Amino acid sequence: MNISCGTDIIEIDRIKESIEGLKEKFINKIYTDCEIQYCESKKNVKYQHYAARFAAKEAIFKALSNILKDKYAMDWKDAEILNDKTGKPYIHFINKRFDQIKSIDISISHCKQYAVANVVVIYESY
Repeated sequence: MNISCGTDIIEIDRIKESIEGLKEKFINKIYTDCEIQYCESKKNVKYQHYAARFAAKEAIFKALSNILKDKYAMDWKDAEILNDKTGKPYIHFINKRFDQIKSIDISISHCKQYAVANVVVIYESY
């Protein structure tokens, strides 16, 4: 078994500027419909949630770098960040299957200025 992790931190204002500047072009490139619906439901703090999901996707790419054939093997929308009944985030892969992954966990946090995510993957080498 192998363990890999990925971490990312981003300034919330960078995501806010991208969303306000590029509008749907940016949002629809990065986020799934479920992620957009979730973030938009957060009203005044929606940019914190968009930034947290952006950081999460970056952390996922980093954690999976040993598994992916190349950096283009996965798109932004191939990994969706959802929340369970208790609010804990989890990763749902869309149109991707990683049989070698035995366990994957994610942690997300944000404050006024920053959003951060950490992903840990336990996988088998083939």
